[in-house]
Amino acid sequence: TMALCLKQVFNKDKTFRPRKKFEPGTQRFELYKKAQASLKSGLDLKAVVQLPPGESINDWIAVHVVDFFNRINLIYGTMSEYCTERSCPIMSGGLKYEYRWQDDSKYKKPTKLSAPQYMCMLMDWIETLINNEDIFPTRIGVPFPKQFQQVCTKILTRLFRVFVHVYIHHFDSIINMGAEAHVNTCYKHFYYFIREFSLIDHRELEPLVRM
Repeated sequence: TMALCLKQVFNKDKTFRPRKKFEPGTQRFELYKKAQASLKSGLDLKAVVQLPPGESINDWIAVHVVDFFNRINLIYGTMSEYCTERSCPIMSGGLKYEYRWQDDSKYKKPTKLSAPQYMCMLMDWIETLINNEDIFPTRIGVPFPKQFQQVCTKILTRLFRVFVHVYIHHFDSIINMGAEAHVNTCYKHFYYFIREFSLIDHRELEPLVRM
């Protein structure tokens, strides 16, 4: 029943952005399948995130960054009707934390945005990065760029802020939709992954420390 309920809650049409898929037959696809099988096997999430023997750490990180983008994208897409310019005029995590948007094109300085605007900019920005062959190469034998893990840290840090905003400002909606268990599992998986590979500065984690 849980799965049925989640199918109704997390409607595929509700993704905020189209899902990014792994190409069948590629090593990344095989790794993704391995990661999904471990997740479904009911293994402890701390064990699930560990790098499988003989696999490349950058491939493992790439697979997870894309998967977390897909899943957080789906969580926020489902919540987005409750997150409006009126309800969330500032992208924040409670009264103490405000997140400003900065990128290399339109917003060169950290800029105050509403939560829906921030989410929109964020998902577009990540989508552009993960579809960029120079950063996330998909062809065999093409190496990852030197700054690959730095880029992933930036992506994951900003995706973490989606959890912060959703948990602090929209938790009632999550509970009302019956999605609490799913969001919690996704968050735990994400948290163990970033801790396993030290991918986010611990100061960024403070808003959800009490959880």
